Amino acid sequence: MMAMVLAIAAATTLAMAQQPSIDPVVDSAASHGFAGEVLVTDASHVTYARAVSAPGRSHRRGELWRWASVTKQLTATLVMQAVAEGALSLDDTLAQRLPAFKGASAGRVTVRMLLQHTSGLPNPDDTPAASSSDVPDFYRRTSPGAGDAADALGYCAGRPKGEPGAAFSYNNCDYIVLGAVLEAVWGKPFAVSVRDRLARPADLRTLGIAGDGRSSPKLTSGFMENGDPEPDFVLGTFGAAGAAFGSSDDLAAFDRALIGRRYLDDAATAIAWSGNAKIGYVALGVWSYPAPLKGCDGAVKLVERRGEIGGVEVRNLIAPERQRALVVFADRAGLDFGEIWQGKGLTYDLASAAFCP
Repeated sequence: MMAMVLAIAAATTLAMAQQPSIDPVVDSAASHGFAGEVLVTDASHVTYARAVSAPGRSHRRGELWRWASVTKQLTATLVMQAVAEGALSLDDTLAQRLPAFKGASAGRVTVRMLLQHTSGLPNPDDTPAASSSDVPDFYRRTSPGAGDAADALGYCAGRPKGEPGAAFSYNNCDYIVLGAVLEAVWGKPFAVSVRDRLARPADLRTLGIAGDGRSSPKLTSGFMENGDPEPDFVLGTFGAAGAAFGSSDDLAAFDRALIGRRYLDDAATAIAWSGNAKIGYVALGVWSYPAPLKGCDGAVKLVERRGEIGGVEVRNLIAPERQRALVVFADRAGLDFGEIWQGKGLTYDLASAAFCP
């Protein structure tokens, strides 16, 4: 019995020694106003998990967060599944795959352009807002169809802002339209495809897509940079561009499914994670780039997805060659995450600790 106890103790010590040394980084971030959750996972399980609270901002493990623009990563994964199945091509135009889209550039905007934000479509962020600190009216609607194909065929089919393929311009309409393309290809609502093709295969039990004003589980709210509560908005209006929600553990499980090729094979993953240096290393639904990290020899390939809605921010980073992922949720807008390429800042420090232990 004593030998067994010693063996278990040794195994536990070894496992703890393999944990990323993130606590000092998280402690420092907390002292500068960070509150939320931080997770690290390898290809099989979570290796580090911590909820961080602050005065008036209490958090615990397992909360439900809005995933914001990480939703775009889900959408891009579904698009690549359709491509791998031969149901869709990255060079298909909207005129081919979504004939109901009557926008002036329908015959020239391709699926690839939508994925990489080079479509030139209208931008919902340009709709009026009540004040400089408020959200655009597009995201406050409770009408039926808000965030669904009705927006893809309505507002997003309006007068283009730019020439298709000419330049990168971040735009939620790109992914709202992609959601409608997927609905046309598979003949089912976007939320159903997320459930059947992403949540169920990886046993994601909290992942959901918010509807247009319909009830949904209580999600963690956030605060603005000045400490005020975030303004009102309707999460469902973000559609396939930002309406996903779930736990940090489910986001980590989604990353593990990507790392383990449960959603896409090697060929499809390579295409999805190929960053275009000419447009800032934009890949398909993510950014993919080499980065020097503290403690690692040579550059580390990173696949990054950011999100922010209201007072909640999320960072989702995968280091595919190291088979690890880092998930960060924060409850305050304007948190200084820094930029990894600058070799400093919170994201750089967290990524270094997570991927170069």
